[in-house]
Amino acid sequence: MAVKQILPFGDPILRKVAKPVDELNEKTFKLLDEMAETLYATDGRAGLAAPQVGILRRVIVMDCGDGLIELMNPEIIERSGEQIGMEACLSFPGYYGNVKRAEHVKVRTLNRQGEEMILAADGFLAVCMQHEIDHLDGILFVDHVQEKWLYHEKTRQRIDLLDVIRLTKKA
Repeated sequence: MAVKQILPFGDPILRKVAKPVDELNEKTFKLLDEMAETLYATDGRAGLAAPQVGILRRVIVMDCGDGLIELMNPEIIERSGEQIGMEACLSFPGYYGNVKRAEHVKVRTLNRQGEEMILAADGFLAVCMQHEIDHLDGILFVDHVQEKWLYHEKTRQRIDLLDVIRLTKKA
């Protein structure tokens, strides 16, 4: 296995739409394993989508504190409620902003055995699922930020969101 490089903001791959996983095979399982290894090797992590490591496939790994979750071809089929909270991204290291998300989601996905599953999530796990699924559609958390600033986690310095969005526009 190998830890993969996480693409930084501004990389045009982050703005592309990922393709569905057509078949579950050794290549898919290797990708899941390497993404999990990358996730666990990264500080401040909760989830990782395949486009963040340069692979345009609808694959996500996440661990929001209760163990590894793998999602293939995930689709949000239900949203309810609302929450606003600070959100960050491995492709924007050190920066965060206030984002509005659904409080509850239901996600249809495939597991490693190719079985369709419906997962229900609330709170932080719901945020993580929405954030990572957005990555599969070329949507970044900065597209949802409620203020016109991002904040640096160590210095608390503000950065103008419009400058960030200009750097991350779809190619």
